[in-house]
Order: sequence, then structure tokens, then C-alpha cells
Amino acid sequence: MRVLLVEDDADLSRQLKQALGDAGYAVDHAPDGEEAHFLGDTEPYDVVVLDLGLPKIDGVSVLERWRRDGKTTPVLILTARGAWSDKVSGFDAGADDYLTKPFHTEELLARLRALLRRSAGIASATLSCGGLRLDPKAARATVNGEPLRLTSLEYRLLHYMMMHQGRVISRTELVEHLYDQDFDRDSNTIEVFIGRLRKKVGSERIETVRGLGYRLTPLAGETEAA
Repeated sequence: MRVLLVEDDADLSRQLKQALGDAGYAVDHAPDGEEAHFLGDTEPYDVVVLDLGLPKIDGVSVLERWRRDGKTTPVLILTARGAWSDKVSGFDAGADDYLTKPFHTEELLARLRALLRRSAGIASATLSCGGLRLDPKAARATVNGEPLRLTSLEYRLLHYMMMHQGRVISRTELVEHLYDQDFDRDSNTIEVFIGRLRKKVGSERIETVRGLGYRLTPLAGETEAA
């Protein structure tokens, strides 16, 4: 999953980029409201962490512009402001959640997982597709109870496909959501990762829809996602 981190504090940004990367996210960073608005307007993020007190354009204004433009990406407001009026302004601008500094990184990660579940219409904290299970909190996956050994990109790919299982996902969409902005993107590499993932989860679970993309489904006889 791909996240936009909007934070002007350099030390906090480094800490959060590290934590988000370790949790399996592809992370882009914007240090001010102007760059944040541009990235949010041009890149397809799964979730945004947005500070309110930003240089150039404040966070509330950035969020208001996104929502006016029809951007529905879940946004978590991250700020040092604790006044109730600031929280109300953030929610009225279109925020989906709010976290006040200082905070524990684990709480931020838990809130992001909850936002992603809600945006995908998923109730359970653990993702499942037949005998395939993925625990986003632990960043672990199993097939019929057996643990899978996945690289970071294989994990991102499986996570995204499980969040959107049953739907055909194009190679372009996978590239846009698996890699951060600075990564040398090549849609042909997706085929390589799909091939590797098929060997680990079972080739029949990932269907190639010719000319359109890939679809993750349970095996014949398995129950649908829990």
C-alpha cells in the first residue's frame, strides 16, 4: 500500500518514513503544503498522513482542495494542535481520523490499518482469501496455516491484491500502488513478482485476465474471504 506522508519536521519525517517502510508501505514524503497538494492531486495514494501546521499552504487548505477536486483518499490529520476547534476544522475539511502529537508510532500504524480496512469495506483485522491469510499488523501471511516467506515487494503485492480480491487489477495500478515516487517503475517487473507470488501461494489463486490484469480468488472449493 502506498502512503503520502506530509510533515515539515525533518527528524519526525525520517522516523515515520522508517516505521512506515518497515510496516510494508511505499512512502512518499512532502515537506510543505504546496508539494503535498501536487502529489495528492497527481499520484494515486491509498492513505495520507497530513500535518496541519505546514509551510506555504496549511494542511486544512490542502485537504479542502483535495476534497473539492473529488479526491476520496483516506486522510489522517497529524498535528501538535490539541484544541478542539482545530480538530473540528480538520474533520469539516474532510479528514477521516485525527492524531495529536506526541504519539506512539504503533497507534499511528493501527489507525492507518483501520482507515485502509474501512475504505476497502473490510471488517476483519486479518485479510483472508480461502486458505490464504494475511495479518497486516504482524506483516505475516500464511497458506493453509503454513507461513510464507515473502520479500518486501512480494508482501506489498499480496497485501494490495488481498485488499482488492475478486477484482481485476491492471499492471499499471499495481505499479502505482506498490512503488514510491522515486522508484524506477517498470510494469514489466510486475509479471516477475506475480510469477514469484504464484509459486508461493498457489498458481491457481492468481488469475491472469488477458489484456486487463490479474485477479486474486480462492481456490475451487474454498470459502470466500472472511
